[in-house]
Amino acid sequence: MLCIGLNPSVPSVAAGFYFANPRNRFWPALNASRLLPEPIEPGPQAMDALFKYRAMGFTDLVKRPTRGCAELRAADYRVGAMRLLALLERYQPQCAWFHGKVAFKQFVRHTGGHGGGDDWGLQRLHIGSTQCFVTPNSSPANAAFSLADLVGWYNLLADHLGMPG
Repeated sequence: MLCIGLNPSVPSVAAGFYFANPRNRFWPALNASRLLPEPIEPGPQAMDALFKYRAMGFTDLVKRPTRGCAELRAADYRVGAMRLLALLERYQPQCAWFHGKVAFKQFVRHTGGHGGGDDWGLQRLHIGSTQCFVTPNSSPANAAFSLADLVGWYNLLADHLGMPG
């Protein structure tokens, strides 16, 4: 599975691992979900462990770090979407897990796909054998979704992937 964020935050770049902002709810939601057999401590070592033991990799649609998505431009999305498409076509993960509708919709828009993106969960779009799944963004800027909401969506992803309950 490839976890796909919108773009790296400044705290994540400084810390050297994804979702490093202490207010981001990704790690608490991941640890509370069925996506992992046991909790994992956030940090650079967690990224290696998740890849090694769960075949879970991480990337972003746009690789340029910003303080917020308002700083991103159409050119960022265009370049990032084509880079991500090439990555997905080359490695064909079982699932491309998009964190947020903005990331998924910008990917679809700039790759010429027709995959929807108005709903959460499993999407119509496939990239080869890769299925796309969209969950709410865990960013502190997305307060519309609680930690319990995120855990629920992560558990639906675990169900879709056939992970044990």
